[in-house]
Amino acid sequence: MKKPRVLLADDHQIVVAGLKGILEPEFELAGVVANGRAMVDQAISLRPDVVVADITMPQLNGIDALSMLRKASVDIPVVFLTMHNDISYARSALDAGAAGFVLKHAAPEELVQAVRAALQGGTYISPTLAGELFLSMRQGAERPPDPISLLTLRQRDILRLLSDGRSAKEIAKELDISARTVEFHKYKMMELLGVKSSAELIRFVINHGVV
Repeated sequence: MKKPRVLLADDHQIVVAGLKGILEPEFELAGVVANGRAMVDQAISLRPDVVVADITMPQLNGIDALSMLRKASVDIPVVFLTMHNDISYARSALDAGAAGFVLKHAAPEELVQAVRAALQGGTYISPTLAGELFLSMRQGAERPPDPISLLTLRQRDILRLLSDGRSAKEIAKELDISARTVEFHKYKMMELLGVKSSAELIRFVINHGVV
């Protein structure tokens, strides 16, 4: 019987090596890419049965890459494998049409199960997040929004790079946008989070674990 084909998108070589060991006994590895734009290109070109993708990747994050695939009418299921134990990431992933959301530390136990569910048209959420996620979705309309949850994935990408000490020019190059766009997002985030300087913004990021 022919094995289902999986495209793997992750920019960490050590993680990729571990994921290969988990996936290859049951699935054929159609390809490996290291950024979101390559994920979109190779998903369209290779037409795998499932994409397993990190969320935080260079050039384009995984959720934005999924949105681009859906806009291109590509319905390949995407399972996100992430270190972010964060309900807002899970909700963003599901809103974009993800078929799964697995925490990286749980990959050995859960990833194959999530890919199987995706192949069958289902959705898999790591049990450690599922209860909190569904409660959050049910109560979402009743609570005022948390400012952090209003940040877009692009803004989170920029925050992550700012917290790494990158300049606007360096961030612009990595994300393939203009430095002016980086500055625009930075000031929108400062306004949204109620901080008055770049230093306060970074301090907010560190204190709240936004990235």
